[in-house]
Amino acid sequence: MTFSWGLVFEVAQIAWIVGISAFIMLERRSPTATMAWITLVAALPLVGVVVYLLVGPRRLQRKKLRLSLARERVARLLREWKEARANLLSLRGQLMRAGAQLGRLPPEEAADVRLYFDGDTCYDDLVSAIGRARHHVHLEYYIFRDDATGRRIMDALIERARAGVEVRLLVDAVGEHLGRASLHAMREAGVEVRFFNGVRSFRVWRRLLNFRTHRKIVVVDGWVGFTGGMNITDDHSARAHGPKAWRDTHVRMAGPAVHGLQATFLENWVFTTGNDLGCGDRERFASLFPVTPAGWELPDAAQLGGESPPLLEGQRQIAQILASGPDDDVYAIEAFYFAAITSAHQRLWLTTPYFVPGEAILAAIASAAHRGVDVRLLLPRRTDSLWVDAASRTYHDELLTAGAQIHVYEPPMLHAKTAIIDDALAIVGTANLDNRSFRLNFEVVAVLYEGPRVADLARAFETDLKHAERQQRREASAPFGRRLLDSAARLLAPQL
Repeated sequence: MTFSWGLVFEVAQIAWIVGISAFIMLERRSPTATMAWITLVAALPLVGVVVYLLVGPRRLQRKKLRLSLARERVARLLREWKEARANLLSLRGQLMRAGAQLGRLPPEEAADVRLYFDGDTCYDDLVSAIGRARHHVHLEYYIFRDDATGRRIMDALIERARAGVEVRLLVDAVGEHLGRASLHAMREAGVEVRFFNGVRSFRVWRRLLNFRTHRKIVVVDGWVGFTGGMNITDDHSARAHGPKAWRDTHVRMAGPAVHGLQATFLENWVFTTGNDLGCGDRERFASLFPVTPAGWELPDAAQLGGESPPLLEGQRQIAQILASGPDDDVYAIEAFYFAAITSAHQRLWLTTPYFVPGEAILAAIASAAHRGVDVRLLLPRRTDSLWVDAASRTYHDELLTAGAQIHVYEPPMLHAKTAIIDDALAIVGTANLDNRSFRLNFEVVAVLYEGPRVADLARAFETDLKHAERQQRREASAPFGRRLLDSAARLLAPQL
């Protein structure tokens, strides 16, 4: 028998594919993601393994363990308080019960709920809120730039830190764009600045790297909170960019509902620093999770200078903060979106810049359209990612065939992430309708149950439609070359 190196190579290749396939299957990810990784590693053994180790799930296991320990540490601190607060609000309706089951904290009452549809108004109120801080200011952001907007926020933080207020800033290491001088100035003033999950040198690969915090959170004195789509950057500022400023949506609220933002910030702070800020002490805990305003009188609309006045007498706004991340076995935001979409009876209006849905969310949206629900999607003409745009287009035909409407927002960039379901609830947050937001990044959303702000968001959606073009043509009629590119991009959907 003649010895054949070719046969040895073929046997080794088969053994490699079988072995790596078994290894990846044991991760028990979605079938689509599992097949995508197996195909990549089998076709490109060396490159595929490097990519898998760099951005794949195995590299996250130790970090997931650390974060789960941090989460449990925060949960222990909150358990007694959570049980006491849960009895104060009746959980009416299945969605509110689902949110309570999925979320860290139960729904809470919110006051002074304000919506922002432009960056400058939001940043004005953010600087004002920081300036009124008496005990602490907590910020967690994906992107924080050293531009005019960023320096304005930094100046406000430095002023409060010098006044003796505890100021903590947590920025994702990939999205951070702060100069050494700015970092030195903040730290010298007493601002605690930390970077989430290292790898600051890999910014160029930020759409590939997983385990990022994509959240935008500000909590002032445990009583006033901000969240939504706006990072700290001139991209959202008409003062800086004029008509090219991004269209986005953010929300401010006051009251116990802000505690969900505080708990969400605290989990990543404990993960990053190991410091739970002394929450085990009851007095300290009460300062971080107050049940009374502690000097925060609610201003009137004229003082705020914005579009959304404080709630009128008798207009209670129930809000809930939902957070999710790749460390959790239950993807809370994805699960809640699915429940909310399938509950729609009259309307389902969705705004997202990145639309690369998983099979369950896509089927839920199409099913709503088949049931006669008024389904409308508002998407940008183009984003900052060619591959996301290409993959997104492959989902349009199924939804158009089902009876959904797709509206394409003309420039500037549409960056808002919102949902409106009937008159029952609205969602404002950081999560896009894609696998990256639902399963690979740390995200947070505010769910507003009924109340006047649901109607405000619906009116804003209708205004946005005036700047959008309704899509009529099926993607199947597009040129062959573009359809091929789009189909290839869809193969990467689990990682986009």
